[in-house]
Amino acid sequence: MLVKQAANVIEILEYFVQRKRPATLSEISDDLGWPRSSTFNLVGTLADKGYLYEPRSRGGYYPSPRWLTTAQSLADAEPLPEALLSLVREIVKETGETTSVCAPSGTHAVMIHVFESIQSIRYYAHVGSRVPIYASSAGRALLAQYAPHERLSIYKKIKFEHYTETTPVSIETLEEELRRAHERGYHQSHSEYIPDLAGVALPLPLPYRKLSIVVAGPVSRCLEKRAAIAEIMIKGLQRFSKELDIKPVEA
Repeated sequence: MLVKQAANVIEILEYFVQRKRPATLSEISDDLGWPRSSTFNLVGTLADKGYLYEPRSRGGYYPSPRWLTTAQSLADAEPLPEALLSLVREIVKETGETTSVCAPSGTHAVMIHVFESIQSIRYYAHVGSRVPIYASSAGRALLAQYAPHERLSIYKKIKFEHYTETTPVSIETLEEELRRAHERGYHQSHSEYIPDLAGVALPLPLPYRKLSIVVAGPVSRCLEKRAAIAEIMIKGLQRFSKELDIKPVEA
């Protein structure tokens, strides 16, 4: 379900991220294809709350620093452990591929920390990127941390879409992949959601939180190296397991 008013707030913020300069009401309305009245109401509300301001008189609106201070306060309230950030940096250095920490968000896995590869051809991701929980190694590493009845509740909300030829599109196929991952010792993917992308993921069952860590990169470079990447990740997680207060690695 999409709540239009909430979506519009996010859209206007992303609009300014791309624009990088103030915009008048008319420009916002025209660029986003919104009615003038709706644009006036939304911009007026955000300005009244202190989230938009006018850097110059009649020069248009721009997001205020309040967005940053609000986001920083939220992040400070539940930060990722420093040991986990160190682990991510270590894995990126050893694998050379983009590494992310993911958390469950309904029927998706959302990236809450991303460290991109410096290679010219790489998996581009950013904080807030989402992937289907069933069609990604990162998502299945999250699903594996739920009890069977909890997974069933999630499955009932999923609309299994056939993104590529390798996308698992049934509960039975998904459960079988979780079983194989448990035997294998890690979760893996091959172009299930994004074509030409291979991934390897491990669960991160931190106290009171379900997270996963995933390494992803182009198929041409990563597909045949998934087992080797998994070994790097597992050894790294074992080194940090005491600091992270997690059990021995299990897929």
